[in-house]
Amino acid sequence: MRWRQSRQSSNVEDRRGQRVSGGVKIGGGAGLVILLVVILLGGDPQQILQLLGGDGGQPPASSVPSGPPSDETAQFLASVLGMTEDVWSEIFADAGARYSPPTMVLFSQAVESACGFTTAATGPFYCPPDRKLYLDTSFFEELAQMGGPGDFAQAYVIGHEVGHHIQTLTGTSDWVRQLQARGDQTAGNRLQVLMELQADCYAGVWANHINRMQRVLEPGDVQEGLAAAAAIGDDRLLRRAGREVAPESFTHGTSAQRQRWLRIGIETGDVDRCDTFAEAGLTRG
Repeated sequence: MRWRQSRQSSNVEDRRGQRVSGGVKIGGGAGLVILLVVILLGGDPQQILQLLGGDGGQPPASSVPSGPPSDETAQFLASVLGMTEDVWSEIFADAGARYSPPTMVLFSQAVESACGFTTAATGPFYCPPDRKLYLDTSFFEELAQMGGPGDFAQAYVIGHEVGHHIQTLTGTSDWVRQLQARGDQTAGNRLQVLMELQADCYAGVWANHINRMQRVLEPGDVQEGLAAAAAIGDDRLLRRAGREVAPESFTHGTSAQRQRWLRIGIETGDVDRCDTFAEAGLTRG
């Protein structure tokens, strides 16, 4: 990606190296297993904390951001976040609305958020109550090992989490949670899949728009993003863990589904084409 010409977002908290007290301690060797559990649970930190015996109701510990990131990886992520701000601000403005961007929190090993205490083994996550996305950059090493290397693969991850922020701003998240509360686990999982696939599509929409605005994509970048989407499909992760592929347990979608919706976003750049719910026969009243 040609990212160095892009501005870096100021909405970044660098908490790496800060100690976090309390919560559940998990050894690094369990990272992939816990990551799989997180994906099967839908990536909700509240659910993860309940599973591991942590307390998701505690307020986040106070932290003092250490200032703008100085290392190249963090600068890259700040630039990607800045690109998402530019694109979504324009899309919201075209719709007559104002975009309120999320904050990206970089951390190492563990972090406190409004969603509770969370370890790095959960992977990146978005916390709706504080409207922040949380990331331990060591996740990208694991993603590369799973078949999703490259800078655009990393940018896709950020774009996906920002997609969840868009769902929060537009009320989609609240609507889905209400539907999930009325149904059983299988129905709830199906709804969660639609949420995740829409976030994939939103990541593609962002990539389409930012490339038209700044020409940031280089040959092979789209393939990197599609490879990352495939690497974290529910079916591939279950097979990797030696478990039965049970569609009723899916919460993020298959590799093929994730690739399809990311591609739709990239190729069309049309937010309206990301209505995974309408395709499934669901409409908001």
